[in-house]
Amino acid sequence: MSESTLETGFIGAGNMGQALIAGLIRAGMDASNIGIAEPDSARARDLLQRFPGLVLLDAGELAGTVRTLVLAVKPQVLPHAAPDLAPEITRAEPLVVSIAAGITTTRLAGWLGPDTRIIRAMPNTPALVGAGIAGLYANPRATAPDRQAAERLLGSVGETIWVEHEDLMHAVTATSGSGPAYVFLLIEAMEAAATRLGLDPLTAHRLTLATVSGAARLAAESPESPTQLRVRVTSPGGTTERAIDTFQDGDFAGLVDRALQSAAMRSRELGE
Repeated sequence: MSESTLETGFIGAGNMGQALIAGLIRAGMDASNIGIAEPDSARARDLLQRFPGLVLLDAGELAGTVRTLVLAVKPQVLPHAAPDLAPEITRAEPLVVSIAAGITTTRLAGWLGPDTRIIRAMPNTPALVGAGIAGLYANPRATAPDRQAAERLLGSVGETIWVEHEDLMHAVTATSGSGPAYVFLLIEAMEAAATRLGLDPLTAHRLTLATVSGAARLAAESPESPTQLRVRVTSPGGTTERAIDTFQDGDFAGLVDRALQSAAMRSRELGE
């Protein structure tokens, strides 16, 4: 293994890449130990101003210079970008962490080399405020120290959870990777309904946000299950029961199930 000069490098520095960079620096890593390969010159300039000391390199050079290489590009880009990295990855042997939805470690190893140590991660957008959760899967080449490195990386912006069967990453993607958008959709719908009931938009927004965040906190901190919490707030013959009945009449649980199934199916399609 060649000696590495940087701790972590990012191929692509979009929203999630930037969140991880910020998280690592908050956790104590010096910006001079982090490299980026970012083709968008304006974004690269902004990042260098935001994080003084960050190292800007081309993708091939970065791959041969870091201990941990994060592939933070869209899944559609990887089939074209990954093979170009293979020679440097074969030489320098970094740990590769991919956050590209749907792309399996087997496909990545086919592009990067069969001996590549790969960890596949599915973070989510609450990582932007340090409140994310990431599902992780390690290929057979990855070591215990590699797992620890991935936990430090993704743990800098939230929680981590491992799955031992890679096919479960599709379920992780459908549940937590795409999940924040489902919550935002609920917030949108509740705000719109509240304004139709006569509340002004600001009041509707504040009431909805506080309700959603408060309910999530209660569910996280209570020893009771979500079902028990729902039953406890649903008085027989009351307003909540009427609303819940309306949701159930519209097959709310079935709709959620079909939505997650669709997301998981798309994750599989992206990996083909």
